[in-house]
Amino acid sequence: MQMTGNTVLVTGGGSGIGRGLAEALHRLGNTVVIAGRRREPLRAVADANPGIRTLSLDQGDPADIRRFGTEVTDLYPDLNVVINNAGVQRFEDLTTTGPSVAELTVAINLLGPIRLTAALLPSLLKKPRAAILNVTSGLAFMPSAVTPTYCATKAALHSYTESLRFQLRGTAVQVIEIIPPHLQTGLQRGRGFDSSDPRAMPLDEYIAETINLLQAEPDADEIVVERVKPLRFAEREGRYDEVFPVFNEAITEALRQARGG
Repeated sequence: MQMTGNTVLVTGGGSGIGRGLAEALHRLGNTVVIAGRRREPLRAVADANPGIRTLSLDQGDPADIRRFGTEVTDLYPDLNVVINNAGVQRFEDLTTTGPSVAELTVAINLLGPIRLTAALLPSLLKKPRAAILNVTSGLAFMPSAVTPTYCATKAALHSYTESLRFQLRGTAVQVIEIIPPHLQTGLQRGRGFDSSDPRAMPLDEYIAETINLLQAEPDADEIVVERVKPLRFAEREGRYDEVFPVFNEAITEALRQARGG
């Protein structure tokens, strides 16, 4: 991926990884458009970074994705990089939780990127160089049992990304998977963890390492920072059955302590 001179769309760009990537790419000389459902965080990013543009998008709504696809390509015909980042993470007790949380998670985390990619791909295929970056998670490869549907959607997005890359292998559209570790982003704020969680990687460190990898490895299929490698490669290295129970017991205990249990 070329790191400057692009027109970049970042979904979920009002906070967390999306905001971090949007600001970093903006500083590198790209035109950056951030999109999300809540307008206030988007405005805050734009106010702090003059030149970043904002658009409204409800990624869980198929009709809004269709509307957005037309709007963004009309307003920014040079759009050539799409970062599918928007997502939600919810704890689920599968003995008591109904299907509504799972359905919402699938709609936003999996169907959202699939629908948005389908809406924008005809335009991207016309560009001399383009890229689709799908943000998955280390939990796609080592699931956390307390967020089962989140992990399932990220695993599915990994699989979809692999197939998308293969189908686009003869085109000018590069497909990159970004695989973050547990980060201090506030994704679970109010649910037992927060953005100061000492077990999590600081967001600014993660963004810096990710940008460095994108610059150093422009043809990479995956961006895997050091902190997430134990999860990403556990199964490949034959450690999955050993790591899974230890990993999940640690999460369960941390959650209990965070909730004052």
